[in-house]
Amino acid sequence: MDIYSRKSRWKWYLAAGGALIVIISLLYTKYLADQLVEREKQQAAQFAEAMRVINRLDQDLNCDLTLPARIITDNNTIPVIVLDELRRIELYRNLSSSDSLNSEELQKALARMREQGADSIRVRVPPDVDKLVIYSHSKLLALLQYYPFIQLLLIAAFIAFGYMGFSAARRAEENLVWLGMAKETAHQLGTPITAIIGWIEALKAANEDNPVNLEMIGELENDINRLELIADRFSKVGSQPELYPVNVYEQLAACRDYMQRRAPRRVTFDFPDPATHESLMVSINPPLFDWVIENLLRNSIDAMEGGVGVIKVTVRPEQDGVYIDVSDTGKGIPSSKFQTIFKPGYSTKTRGWGLGLSLSKRIVERYHGGKIFVKSSELGKGTTLTIKLPRATQPAA
Repeated sequence: MDIYSRKSRWKWYLAAGGALIVIISLLYTKYLADQLVEREKQQAAQFAEAMRVINRLDQDLNCDLTLPARIITDNNTIPVIVLDELRRIELYRNLSSSDSLNSEELQKALARMREQGADSIRVRVPPDVDKLVIYSHSKLLALLQYYPFIQLLLIAAFIAFGYMGFSAARRAEENLVWLGMAKETAHQLGTPITAIIGWIEALKAANEDNPVNLEMIGELENDINRLELIADRFSKVGSQPELYPVNVYEQLAACRDYMQRRAPRRVTFDFPDPATHESLMVSINPPLFDWVIENLLRNSIDAMEGGVGVIKVTVRPEQDGVYIDVSDTGKGIPSSKFQTIFKPGYSTKTRGWGLGLSLSKRIVERYHGGKIFVKSSELGKGTTLTIKLPRATQPAA
């Protein structure tokens, strides 16, 4: 199993763990809230019973009112309104921070409690009078019900900010690695290339009368020029390259010509002909753009069983940019890997470092302001990758 599959599994494990924590937190808070509701119901019932006892004063002068009076006065959390037999407000507790409310404020408080579904207890007091104790839940219960959501929101915000910070640091570190690797590669290539160029000039001088050897030396010189171009590409990674307005059809044709000479003979290249298309200008850095196209073409060739197949490139000018579709008849890509193939180190081949598509994505998106993605793929039938590039803002010089 590759590193990105393991990473994906760990994300699912963490998501499941987070969901479990949320569920446990909500269930435990609900349990506490239910316990508090039962306790407040008991307190409200005790309040109503205390009122009944106090109202027996006229009937029993020996009745001890210490406990019921204390029950009523000690209630400093549960909002309570007591209505007399004519349903007028007789007593109220804990309706607001103010000690006294006028009649209008009391009526609004009563209406609000009823709208919120306040409970009520009937109390029969001598002489056969029904009073009504209306009570609602305390502010503590309301806060307890919102507490888990506030807690989880704060935790999520903390994790999100931490993740963004670590991600930014990781991306900065990756950029330094990319930059260091590219610059060091360009530097390491530069010294032997310069030496080989000198040896080529010496070979030319020694074989001036040998046309066969001169032809081979010419091919060697072409390959050295290619190495110089590769070193130049690496030197541009990490710095902002200069973009030029270029005819995309001509640039694609040049890439086709280069790759076609190095591809198996049974691979067919179907590219748009610049002679039959009007110039379509895009803003690119030609060496880096060629690198991207060559990476895609090389991957397409490697994906073909037995070195047989077709590589087709189509160009679609749209309002928001120019789309380049690179299609092949290779073995295809599973849909679950559409994003993974652009990750550094991912490869299905036994050779290579798995950096080609990652570099291509970096070049297209960071340096050209475009996009590269898998448009479609079907196992056993082939793949289409799409590059989106901005149109040139000025004509070619």
